[in-house]
Amino acid sequence: MAERAISLISRGLLLMSALALALMMAILTWQVFSRYLLGDSPAWAEQAALILMIWMTFLGSASGIADGFHIRIVEGVTSLPQPWRSRAVKVANLLIILAGIMILILGSELVGATWTNAVPTLPVTRGMVYLVIPFSGALMAAFALQRLLRGEEIVGSAGSA
Repeated sequence: MAERAISLISRGLLLMSALALALMMAILTWQVFSRYLLGDSPAWAEQAALILMIWMTFLGSASGIADGFHIRIVEGVTSLPQPWRSRAVKVANLLIILAGIMILILGSELVGATWTNAVPTLPVTRGMVYLVIPFSGALMAAFALQRLLRGEEIVGSAGSA
């Protein structure tokens, strides 16, 4: 049941990240079109694209942790004999949990410190923009904890088969 819920959450995060990427590309395309063909670039476009990039990155990263697509040296781990392989995976998941907790705590501090800072040309504050940081940190830690408790094993890359 928990795996199904995590899978659904991960797919939702990935979908939101993909939508943010598509919207960002549409905004940047409009900005270039407006600047070079209409001679008047919209003032809001750069800030909106930047916000979408922040959200896309953090949501996609959390989804990657849930699906096991985070950065790690797969070939080095798969070449280890058991039980060292299992220990290496456990250490990696513990480090991801620690990093997620740090992102949650420091991201919350960033949100608090920037809550009233206005974003030029948009009706939001920097704190609102940065809400995704502690949110994704909490999700990363939760996803890595679930992988740790499940006893995740990894396999080599497609090229190592």
